[in-house]
Amino acid sequence: MNKIVLITGATSGFGKACAQKFAANNYDIIITGRRKDRLDEISDLLIKESGIRVHILEFDVQDKTAVFNAVNTLPEDWKKIDVLINNAGLALGRDYFDEANLDDWETMIDTNLKGLVYVSKAVLPLMITNKRGQIINIGSTAGKEVYEKGNMYCATKHAVDAVSKAMRIDLLQHGIKVTAVHPGAADTEFSNVRFKGNNDLAKKVYEGYQPLTAEDVADTVFYTTTLPPHVCINDLVITCTAQANSFYTFKKQG
Repeated sequence: MNKIVLITGATSGFGKACAQKFAANNYDIIITGRRKDRLDEISDLLIKESGIRVHILEFDVQDKTAVFNAVNTLPEDWKKIDVLINNAGLALGRDYFDEANLDDWETMIDTNLKGLVYVSKAVLPLMITNKRGQIINIGSTAGKEVYEKGNMYCATKHAVDAVSKAMRIDLLQHGIKVTAVHPGAADTEFSNVRFKGNNDLAKKVYEGYQPLTAEDVADTVFYTTTLPPHVCINDLVITCTAQANSFYTFKKQG
């Protein structure tokens, strides 16, 4: 019987790439997201490419009731979740603290932090019952350093870092692994969302160097699940070669 991975925010970017990577390695996949049409499209793709089983959960991680209802009503043969990838997250705006939009801040808090907590709390009883599991939280280099105009995004990703450490300590008694993966600049829909559809601004973020791809991050996430049961990668920062951290990126001119 195949192992099962549940991936939040699986309709694009890291989430979609993780779904494809795990499916290619014979995992059955639970994909979640807000866009039913995208979920259906990805489900068809995974089944066509890898022939594995796919189960769709359509919900917004910001909606606590929807999260718990979706997980609690999983069919019995989908409840033996081996890996949870808390990937759903976003940045909105890049403004000075005094000029930032409060609605943007609340959306980031509700998605990046509260959504991660809701899904983890919903899935954990299943892992504890099964006496195994691994939770992988997708953080960011923004969770390691705070940069100008990053304010609330950096704060939520610092919180993901802290929550991951807390989970790891508290779940020792259950033998559940907790891994935090913190990617740097990656060419996904991230910047398009952050700049609210301004493609010119989004493209400038990646000019002059080769950023990570979603597949790079998915490969790394998958690797953390391939280790022996007694080995856990606790904290992993991944950047492209041109990037040292949130502050320093070498961009070629011209």
